[in-house]
Amino acid sequence: MKKHWIVWLMMLLPAWILSAQEVDHQSLVLSKQIDDLMWYHKVGDVAYIDKIYIPTVPRWKEDNPSGQGAGNPLKIWSYVFVPRDIDPSGKYPLIVLPHGGVHADFTTYHTHIVRELIAQGYIIIATEYRGSTGYGRTFYENIDYGGLENEDVWYGRNYMVENYDIVDPSRVGIMGWSHGGMITLMNLFEHPKDYKAGFAGVPVSDLIARLGYKRPGYMALFSAPYHIGKTPEEDVAEYRRRSPAWQAAKLQTPLLIHTNTNDEDVNSLEVEHLINALKANGKSFEYKIFENHPGGHSFDRMDTPQASAIRLDIYKFLARYLNPPRAFKNVRQLRDAAYHPWVVK
Repeated sequence: MKKHWIVWLMMLLPAWILSAQEVDHQSLVLSKQIDDLMWYHKVGDVAYIDKIYIPTVPRWKEDNPSGQGAGNPLKIWSYVFVPRDIDPSGKYPLIVLPHGGVHADFTTYHTHIVRELIAQGYIIIATEYRGSTGYGRTFYENIDYGGLENEDVWYGRNYMVENYDIVDPSRVGIMGWSHGGMITLMNLFEHPKDYKAGFAGVPVSDLIARLGYKRPGYMALFSAPYHIGKTPEEDVAEYRRRSPAWQAAKLQTPLLIHTNTNDEDVNSLEVEHLINALKANGKSFEYKIFENHPGGHSFDRMDTPQASAIRLDIYKFLARYLNPPRAFKNVRQLRDAAYHPWVVK
């Protein structure tokens, strides 16, 4: 009798695991919906906020290549922020702002960065590329890290240029941190004529090196059957194709890179490999290696005056190429925009 109970439980286990996964995705969907409401509370005083739904390129892998709908474009959401004091007859620079995380989403974590960009007169698009959380299990498993997710972000850029008369197509920049920094690099490498400048903060730069120092559970996100499906040992060429450090010869666009030696997520050795590869290919770019700066992986996204000063340098770099109508001149202006005038300077 006991044996039959064990067999019965083993048969139920896969279904139980699937049910647990579905519940988790349902909670992520709810969290996304709540956070979407928070955007209006946090930046609605300075920005018009919209969320658009657009088609991009088909899935990298189809479960059933001959099934109904196979090969159709994937449909994705993107956040759009427009300054409230905009002149409808004018032309404004656009910032493409991809979020980070292997599986993550664009949240109000970015509130102060959005407020800082809006204050300078930038329009912003932040695309929820394939694999982002908050849109259910199917979208989550459409992940294509280092692959077609880059095209999702580029399609968001193109949508804004083609549909918003107030966007100046000659002043489009892209910026991101971590995985978003990686997407920034890959967009610059693959579509150099479509961006005027880019900033890559603590960017994932070499997946082969990265998976060498991460735990097995992290590698499982990439070798999952619905994703790459192989380890770097089994297909090193595929991982090189998805790694910016191995694509450095393609750079043509002004670029600023930041890394931090005490980064607990993206080891600076990855970014230094990228920097060295760009140098070896004779590329002109700017970079800074911060030594044990407080905040680790998030060092220049923190809410401290020190982090604000670093962001000011990032904005000054972008302003040289994008010419925003109200570029910051000092940290006080930046902090007034991000945190309101009564914040301690």
